Amino acid sequence: MEYVGQVPAPPLDRFIDDIYCLSGVPRHRRMNVPPMPSAHLFLNLGGPVRLWDSDPLVPPAVFTDGWFMGVWTRRFLFEYPTPVRLVGVHFKPWGMSPFVDMPATELRDRWVPVDAVWRRSVDRIRNQVGDLAPATGTLRLLEEELRSRLADAPSRGLGLVQHAGGRLETFHGAVPVGALAEAAGVSGNHLATLFKSHVGVTPKRVARIYRFARLILSVDALRPVDWSGLAQTAGYFDQAHFSREFKDFTGHTPTQYLARRFPAEQGLPPDSGPMPAD
Repeated sequence: MEYVGQVPAPPLDRFIDDIYCLSGVPRHRRMNVPPMPSAHLFLNLGGPVRLWDSDPLVPPAVFTDGWFMGVWTRRFLFEYPTPVRLVGVHFKPWGMSPFVDMPATELRDRWVPVDAVWRRSVDRIRNQVGDLAPATGTLRLLEEELRSRLADAPSRGLGLVQHAGGRLETFHGAVPVGALAEAAGVSGNHLATLFKSHVGVTPKRVARIYRFARLILSVDALRPVDWSGLAQTAGYFDQAHFSREFKDFTGHTPTQYLARRFPAEQGLPPDSGPMPAD
């Protein structure tokens, strides 16, 4: 598959890691996706996309148009159509907040149709995007759409969440939440409330996801993996804790994960932690 992405111009870059086009024939149809420090917008220009929650009580979903996806705290399964034609946005964990008029908790661990968030917009956007063959034009159009929807006045507390979240991003989650609250001049409970409002989860949970992302993105499937060393570098100083969290986030032990994950393809997005589920 071909991945073409770009970082948007300021001020969008404060909230978005990249805007991208993904097209072609997937090497694997179904992917097992662990939690990653991002929220997403997908516009689907191809066949139906199917998704499964790792929670067996949650029914699967099928999307033909597009969907928003908040921060996920557990793994899910994603089945590509063939061929793939997707346009997407990788938001920072707090980045979706100024673009949607709904609590972040309502998007946590959920897939929500675009029209449920941006009323009666998905057909217009898909039609505009669908008429643009070059990826550069598609990315420019979506960037303009996002710029038009960026709230003029930031929501209460978003600046503080953005600053604290930026520190978690910079240090890969290796910052005590108490230190974040102290640096911001607020209580830990107040910081947690603001994070739930703008991210959907607490700063402690965001830190866990950043820490896991650092570990999983450090794996080079082409070389022998020193799991103990990677775990310590990522901030896991308790081997039992690392093993439990790895199994919780991926559904596999580290050895099983390495056996199933394929080497990252050049040009794929930052969250290259998915592995084949078929």
